Amino acid sequence: MAAALKTSGSFCSTQPHQGLESTRDQILHGSHLNVKQCKSKKIKKAASLCFKATSSKVDLDFNDPCWKQKFQEDWEKRFDLPSITDIYDLKPRPTTFSLKKNRSSTGDENVDMWNGYVNNDDRALLKVIKYSSPTSAGAECIDPDCSWVEQWVHRAGPRKEIYYEPEEVKAAIVTCGGLCPGLNDVIRQIVFTLETYGVKNIVGIPFGYRGFFEKGLKEMPLSRGLVENINLNGGSFLGVSRGGAKTSEIVDSIQARRIDMLFVLGGNGTHAGANAIHEECRKRKLKVSVVAVPKTIDNDILLMDKTFGFDTAVEEAQRAINSAYIEARSAYHGIGLVKLMGRSSGFIAMHASLSSGQVDVCLIPEVPFTLDGEIGVLRHLEHLLKTKGFCVVCVAEAAGQDLLQKSGATDASGNVILSDIGVHMQQKIKTHFKDIGVPADVKYIDPTYMVRACRANASDAILCTVLGQNAVHGAFAGFSGITSCICNTHYVYLPITEVIKAPKRVNPNSRMWHRCLTSTGQPDFH
Repeated sequence: MAAALKTSGSFCSTQPHQGLESTRDQILHGSHLNVKQCKSKKIKKAASLCFKATSSKVDLDFNDPCWKQKFQEDWEKRFDLPSITDIYDLKPRPTTFSLKKNRSSTGDENVDMWNGYVNNDDRALLKVIKYSSPTSAGAECIDPDCSWVEQWVHRAGPRKEIYYEPEEVKAAIVTCGGLCPGLNDVIRQIVFTLETYGVKNIVGIPFGYRGFFEKGLKEMPLSRGLVENINLNGGSFLGVSRGGAKTSEIVDSIQARRIDMLFVLGGNGTHAGANAIHEECRKRKLKVSVVAVPKTIDNDILLMDKTFGFDTAVEEAQRAINSAYIEARSAYHGIGLVKLMGRSSGFIAMHASLSSGQVDVCLIPEVPFTLDGEIGVLRHLEHLLKTKGFCVVCVAEAAGQDLLQKSGATDASGNVILSDIGVHMQQKIKTHFKDIGVPADVKYIDPTYMVRACRANASDAILCTVLGQNAVHGAFAGFSGITSCICNTHYVYLPITEVIKAPKRVNPNSRMWHRCLTSTGQPDFH
């Protein structure tokens, strides 16, 4: 398909924003503003503001009656999906993806009557709770009055028109970072869906980004027959690694291999890498769609309900907690201590504590705590041994880092290597009870690698299936620099730039954390 390069354009506009003036967009994007009122007051500066696609919220004057319009204009620009059509003048072709063809009333068997496509104007609400006050539990307010502002994001799924000829496409899949339940499920579904479109040239890049530049690592041809049963095992069929070469070297390899679609499975760091690859491809005017699939058992990527691997991690973590509970209850003054993953957030520890119902103390990095003193964790453990005879403590790996000596070292991905809070607490608990002359039998369990290496459970397998399929749909729709995810129970596409700004963290004022505190009965340790 012939394609003409577009000249680069500016994000600045001196014309009124046509979309916000139309009745359709007011309904679609939730603009309940009195646009005529804004015009009558000659407030038109919002239309000529220069918004960056990766900017945060635009500076707002809440005394301005049109602040919502300005916010939503900025929102739409930030969440508009990058596309290869931004660079190339491409004519779309009818999709080759169809699961059902019915004979029309005219008897033409070639008429596709299947009603399973997603329109490019379809949107899903990112948030659905209207807070009445900034003091509401978990409130995330834009203005001081906590006004309701609808935030729409692009719905994921197959489109009626696509921008690639399937028989000409070479698609590549790469899995980066650490292991995570569900990697093989996603690989499998990407291959299945590519073949449904008619793609015959599918390859796997071995051992993460390293596979693009390491000598001796060859791309692996993939097909439905080859990946049919890989979901029955944990790990990654393609292998993983951290870190990688310079972005320019990776794109050199993509260009040399003539890759048209790159599917990247990974967490925050991997997403940042995928976005850098996307930007470099755009800079070089390459017709390459880079689509990410969010993989992290920590569930720490912004805006998403959850990432694949999280549900399985919580389920496996329960087994460790249950073992610690049995050990603690079976011993005289038994203390079960479990360290779970969560290098920047405590979602696994919180959800595993809630689901098990056996945890007396849950410690996460978002909530400071002290070990010593009248209000410290150790004094509470004394109380638990005295009142119930045993206890179970669950701690996230990044919790209490302010209590430990920092190593200053980083891993291959540039992440700070955390000091071991689990071992530290084990030693502190033993020493404390020895010093006060109270016997305590401490059993310490660290199930990290057991959790990472297991097969995805049913919930994660379904999530992986849909995310993998939608990643392919997004690539064929011409999108690039996006991630396939689930928000507010709906499957959507988000620009990678919006999800890599910071790790998602547990809100200590959220209802979920309050539920965890109610379940454990623990006091404030700070």
